[in-house]
Amino acid sequence: MNRVFAAQLAGLPVFGPDGESIGKVRDLVIGLRVDRQPPRVLGLVLELATRRRIFVPMLRVTSIEPNAVTLATGSVNLRHFHQRTNEVLVVGELLDARVRVDSAVGGGAGGAGGAGGVDGGKDAVLVDAAMEPTRTRDWRMTRVAVRERTGRLARRGPVQVLRWEELTGLSVTEIAGQPQGAQHLVAIFETMRAADVALALHSLPVKRRYEVAEALDDERLADVIEELPEDDQKDLLAHLDEERAADVLEAMNPDDAADLLAELPERDKDRLLDLMEPEESAPVKRLLEYNFDTAGGLMTPEPVVLAPDATVAEALAHVRNPDLTPALASMVFVCRPPTATPTGRYLGCVHIQRLLREPPSDLVAGVLDTDLATLTPDASLSDVTRYFAAYNLVCGPVLDESDHLVGAVTVDDVLDHLLPDNWRETGLTHA
Repeated sequence: MNRVFAAQLAGLPVFGPDGESIGKVRDLVIGLRVDRQPPRVLGLVLELATRRRIFVPMLRVTSIEPNAVTLATGSVNLRHFHQRTNEVLVVGELLDARVRVDSAVGGGAGGAGGAGGVDGGKDAVLVDAAMEPTRTRDWRMTRVAVRERTGRLARRGPVQVLRWEELTGLSVTEIAGQPQGAQHLVAIFETMRAADVALALHSLPVKRRYEVAEALDDERLADVIEELPEDDQKDLLAHLDEERAADVLEAMNPDDAADLLAELPERDKDRLLDLMEPEESAPVKRLLEYNFDTAGGLMTPEPVVLAPDATVAEALAHVRNPDLTPALASMVFVCRPPTATPTGRYLGCVHIQRLLREPPSDLVAGVLDTDLATLTPDASLSDVTRYFAAYNLVCGPVLDESDHLVGAVTVDDVLDHLLPDNWRETGLTHA
């Protein structure tokens, strides 16, 4: 390919010369110049299967096709990518940058917009950037796609492709200092898992991180915050205004929201809990009563709970909910009404494998596992770990002293507490 746009490249799989999978492209790194000449593309930021982000120089790239990138060798330097001075991430930092079109450029000149493009001297928003190879096997960021910058409610104009040197506002200091939208970067994030977006967000400059957080909707931001390191979680929550922070906490899983609130000063925690809707804050408050390293502190108060007269078909419909994690979907708990935690008397559980083997019209009460041991809210982390190992489970019920189901612990919650505090930053797990 002679011209490659950054948004087109982001997310492409990367292979070695023998077809071995290496990872995915997440960004391009360019070295900005002091003049307005096209900058050199230094290399690609790749995300490995382990979620570690590494740097690969462009000289190692042998081909860029519409559906894949191939390297000259499958051997890569596994050191974490660290951005240097004067280096800019094209996807992470350039997209949505405010620029000004050179006054000598006529409307529609040089680009896809045709007539009605951005006139010279007008402000514009950078929506994409393209690189082209040189005779020396270098790549230069030669073209930029821009759209005229208008008011929020105004109709968006056509996209125009211009030469890099026809724009101003692309120095490191200008990009770092100006307020910047995040519409196009968020559009790229839409195709990524929350854990991958969190990793990308963690690697961005603080200013850009805030801009992306402001552009994400509450549900998506809640999913991403759950995957961030603790310090980043607290920093982003503090950046949001209190009303928005409370809305995001409501959208988070109650156990994750409780973990985050437990790390805040008491005054801030109480203020945010007061701003949350009572039905959303109630389960979070219950979780905050337990120590963080007990079954009560680890559990989620929203497992799949059914009454004994529910059918197998109903149970399977509940575990098909795409919002459930695989661990929570692995087991259905059966209790006397009410079925919201804390429930009526706990009767037993049904494993998903058993549900798949039974006639859909049968009642779940007839296929209960009543012999499986249960956890108490004050069970220690080591007790919970041994429980999962002994019974080969990924989800387990937590009962109070009156045999009411108060929640369920999942294996991912246990791993969160067993792994080092900085495990999300070191890329030790598969996304």
